[in-house]
Amino acid sequence: MKYCDSLWSFSRRLTREVIVGDPSNNGVIIGGGYPVVKQSMLTCDTMDTAACVQQTLDLVAVGCQIVRITAPTVKDAANLEIIVQELGARGCHVPLVADIHFKPDAALEAVKWVEKIRINPGNYADSKKFATREYSDEAYAAELRRIEDRFTPLVLECKKLKRALRIGTNHGSLSDRIMNRYGDSPLGMVESALEFARICRQHDFHNFVFSMKSSNPKVMIECYRLVAARLDQEGPDWNYPLHLGVTEAGEGEDGRIKSAIGIGSLLCDGIGDTIRVSLTEDSPHEIAVCNELLAQVPTLVDATPALEIARPTSVPWDSFVFKRRESDQASLGDLRCGGTDTVRVVVTQSVFDSVAPRIAAKADVRPEAIYEDLNVLELDPSQPLSIETIPCDTQLVTVRDGTPLVPITAFRLLAVQLARLGRRNPILLKDCLSLPNSPLSPETALLQASVNLGSLLADGIGDALLIRGETDAGQSLRLSFNILQAAGCRSFKTDYVACPSCGRTLFNLQTVTARIKSRTGHLKGVKIAIMGCIVNGPGEMADADFGYVGGAPNKINLYVGKKTVKFNIPEEHAVDLLVDLIREHGKWVEAEITTPTIS
Repeated sequence: MKYCDSLWSFSRRLTREVIVGDPSNNGVIIGGGYPVVKQSMLTCDTMDTAACVQQTLDLVAVGCQIVRITAPTVKDAANLEIIVQELGARGCHVPLVADIHFKPDAALEAVKWVEKIRINPGNYADSKKFATREYSDEAYAAELRRIEDRFTPLVLECKKLKRALRIGTNHGSLSDRIMNRYGDSPLGMVESALEFARICRQHDFHNFVFSMKSSNPKVMIECYRLVAARLDQEGPDWNYPLHLGVTEAGEGEDGRIKSAIGIGSLLCDGIGDTIRVSLTEDSPHEIAVCNELLAQVPTLVDATPALEIARPTSVPWDSFVFKRRESDQASLGDLRCGGTDTVRVVVTQSVFDSVAPRIAAKADVRPEAIYEDLNVLELDPSQPLSIETIPCDTQLVTVRDGTPLVPITAFRLLAVQLARLGRRNPILLKDCLSLPNSPLSPETALLQASVNLGSLLADGIGDALLIRGETDAGQSLRLSFNILQAAGCRSFKTDYVACPSCGRTLFNLQTVTARIKSRTGHLKGVKIAIMGCIVNGPGEMADADFGYVGGAPNKINLYVGKKTVKFNIPEEHAVDLLVDLIREHGKWVEAEITTPTIS
């Protein structure tokens, strides 16, 4: 299977057009070679018409092209009519999307008023109770018929009213039926979506897109690669557009890095027709990141790479199942890299000189090697490499500065050539192969490094990394570690999975997230999910150690893994009880009082 035309030169995946609204009146066309469409979501109660209208206007003002609004009940869905009327009275005709979970009746009401409906196959007409049972082929087929009976009315209404549809599966919210047959896997996510797509196609309805979201960028990348490949296998008329997003990415640098790794790497491979950056921040901030990310992608891809060797037709890694590239170990002075060692952080001498005096003795964020001191062999993979060029498998190698390729192409090609030669050399990744003519903005440096390094780490390539695009010494060091954490390569701090707010949210996510971080931010290696409601509760936080989930207004449910252990706790006591729960399970350590390390 292949998920894109080429790993070596940029070529956007060709898709059919999906029309959302009236293109002559602020509607948009997704796919079909049109520019990537930017989306976001309202954070207010859907019954608060004034707030919904104002937030929509605020999003449109910063360039949002599609606005999603949750519709958890029929009553909420009916209020979409009023919201649309109020927006129209203000001259705003941006396409709206109703976000539907659990309630087919709400979808049938919402489709009357908005241009697009998003459904999650895991909970629209299926069940999610974490139940384990075996399905015979007959029982499985019977469940599919039940799903078809519940989903078909919406498909017919979408076709009749010329609405669009998003079939959006989420990692962790797959139905019990899918889980028991495919497991909580990218394959399960894809097959779940294809079941619903086949129902659409039975009724000659094609105005839909897919999404395959996860809070884990590596899982998200695998899912989108797999769905693109599976659609290609199904046939040329299965060329439906894809909506990209890393769900529950969080806030600040962490949220931006996760989103850049997941969304950016796929865009660089030509996959993606519409995007949403999910941040636990005010929604307009999401569009700013979308704009910057889309602006950077053309600079990170090779349109016509100057390769003098044959372009590889295969690669020595599985693009659909993550596995770190096997390598031998190389010395980094007091440390080693490669083999089973964690991915190391290398800095330049100037960065080391700047940060070393300010690093506390026990700091987790610290340089692990100085680039200028390393015995590193620099190679140009745009030229054929020979076995004589590389003395042994323990030689650390990297791409030579000035190589006429972008980093993603260059390091992929280096890994291919090493495999051809049977070499297992550890690879030092660089975020750039030439220093920028003028300093990059912090946002640009962060996104470029995250896309370039994250893409390669998701392929399993890389045993150490070096960031030079960010000129601030302390920031470049932090960025290195943050990229490794976001890519799942090493853990040096608490990992948070925090959903963006929406009308279903039962507490102030930004305030609560800050409160939880202030109490738990020192717990290295602990993963905490902060979810506003049960939709994003036990499913989306499935791989977290602990969960803080809105169960009812002003009431919180606490989870250990997938299991709810405390119900309906008053919100004012919930953070304290979360800390107690972490203690009970042996994950708590007291925070050390230290002076600031790197500013």
